[in-house]
Amino acid sequence: MPDLFHPQMMGYLESLVPQRHEVMLEMEARAREIGFPIIGIAGGQFLYQIARMMKATRIFELGSGYGYSTAWFARAVRENGGGVVHHVVWDEKLSSQAKDYLGRLGYSDIVQFHVAEAVETLKATEERFDLIFNDIDKVGYPASIPVIKERLRPGGVLLVDNMFLHGSIFDPANTSEAVQAIRTTTKLLTQDPQFISSLIPIRDGIMLSYYVP
Repeated sequence: MPDLFHPQMMGYLESLVPQRHEVMLEMEARAREIGFPIIGIAGGQFLYQIARMMKATRIFELGSGYGYSTAWFARAVRENGGGVVHHVVWDEKLSSQAKDYLGRLGYSDIVQFHVAEAVETLKATEERFDLIFNDIDKVGYPASIPVIKERLRPGGVLLVDNMFLHGSIFDPANTSEAVQAIRTTTKLLTQDPQFISSLIPIRDGIMLSYYVP
């Protein structure tokens, strides 16, 4: 049986995504230049599609980088009639860069910026969200799931990035802390009867988990 994932697959998927705003192209170029791990073009389109399909107006990002994934979510929220996307990073510089990019995209009124630890920030909120995106340090994934369940509305969606961890999860001899955390999180989401989960093989693997009402 031939390999399922052709080496040209991601380039092909990215070619199917409609042309982005010039600021988005700038963000993509920066990621290539400095090797910053953004969700990617096809991944961003996937996030946007899910948010649009479920008419999400309240989105919380755990680990937001310089705002590339935030931009896809903010676009969806705008087209869904308005709402809020929470952008959360530890780093003041990344937060400042995100404010610049998202401001130039016209999303300043939609995005709320936090410079803080992401899971604790989510825990401190008092609302439930339509969609939560998890892209924090991978070792922290398992402990984040109970907090996410408390803040995700019934019928909401959890998206988790890097569930292949650059292919390292496929090596049974790899028992690093990060790999073990990804494996634990995968079991938590696929074996929990409160979630219906599928692992989507876009870029580094995106887990899509529906929180059953």
